[in-house]
Amino acid sequence: MIAKTHPLPVKRQAELLEISRSNVYYLPVPTSESALALMRAIDELHLEYPFLGARQLSRILAREGHPHAGRLHVGTLMAKMGIAALYRKPNTSKRHPAHKVYSYLLRNLAIERANHVWAMDITYLPMQRGFVYLAAVMDWATRRVLAWRISNTLTADFCVEAVEEAIARYGKPEIFNTDQGTQFTSDAFTGLLHSHDIAISMDGRGCWRDNVFVERLWRSIKYEEVYLHAYDGSLHLRRGPTPCRRGA
Repeated sequence: MIAKTHPLPVKRQAELLEISRSNVYYLPVPTSESALALMRAIDELHLEYPFLGARQLSRILAREGHPHAGRLHVGTLMAKMGIAALYRKPNTSKRHPAHKVYSYLLRNLAIERANHVWAMDITYLPMQRGFVYLAAVMDWATRRVLAWRISNTLTADFCVEAVEEAIARYGKPEIFNTDQGTQFTSDAFTGLLHSHDIAISMDGRGCWRDNVFVERLWRSIKYEEVYLHAYDGSLHLRRGPTPCRRGA
């Protein structure tokens, strides 16, 4: 589908096919059926009990009869899925030690109008054959999803593409808030925001409650769309109903 020797740049080919550039260069590593089943169970439990960590989840999974649900294995799969327990603690996201982390700007800030504050987050979506990651840009005041992208890797490019689309369609926000994940602290992501004179805000210690709003969106998308339709893979997901058009 993508011809790297074609005179048309790979980036443009990916845009025409409406796929992330990361999908072009990614070499898939098969995930076992047992691991996929366990990841699906972890994801469902996380939606119900977002405050539980790997230790507590492993106990529940063991009681439900899931093999290989040890704490370390569950913790490894949670990191692979990009999820963490929602409770007060420092460094809940995986930071890159060489990337700059920005201050949190939303504390005690009244957010009452569109394009004042946008936020972005990433979630894991189970497919019948494997899994993908979904990134969405949300307007904090209206709870409207402005743009979204899916990818099979946790790289920055599909996040950048979603933000570029949101800005092109709706203008720009005054403040853009994310967690401290490596996708959001990367030069590509922060450089895009700087180029539009957007103030950068990042969740820090004591700001964990902000995730609750996005968790509600992920819960709606998964229970009302992904779990019901049992998509085969990312191409099936793209061709099916757009999961984020419902909004929050």
